Amino acid sequence: MQFAHTIRRTVETVLVCLMSAMVALTFADVIGRRLLGTPIFGAHDLTEHLMGLLVFTGLPLVTLAAMHLKVDLFDKFLLQPGLAWWLKVTVFLMALVFALMAWTLASKAVDAAAFSEVSQGLNIPRAPLYCWMAVCAALSALAALYTAFAAPMSVAHDQEEVL
Repeated sequence: MQFAHTIRRTVETVLVCLMSAMVALTFADVIGRRLLGTPIFGAHDLTEHLMGLLVFTGLPLVTLAAMHLKVDLFDKFLLQPGLAWWLKVTVFLMALVFALMAWTLASKAVDAAAFSEVSQGLNIPRAPLYCWMAVCAALSALAALYTAFAAPMSVAHDQEEVL
């Protein structure tokens, strides 16, 4: 569990850095655009890539902690002991969706590499981004399967293990 805690903290640190970079870039771009009349060239491209990295890098952590948005409209009926199988079905469906996302993004990465797809302003290659997104979606599928058989891994759980 110590190893899982270390990985989680490392990924969370990377996510904080990505978010901070997005905030700083957006702030500097707005200040440059509004006050100085000179926006940062390529800020849109960088923001797009940072957003993709941020969302997909965090996706396995959110899945592992079972913290996705949930609608509890039918919980009163579906959380009865006789319907415990329903939660397993939804987790397997979620894993299937993530696996499909991974497959689609991997296909997109191959296509982007074949066509040398780049961003508009800065000509940043898109294939590595799509590849990373595919890896993260695949990890999310595995994390969903993990939560089908074990308790979700929460931050509080990690802190208890470290202490």
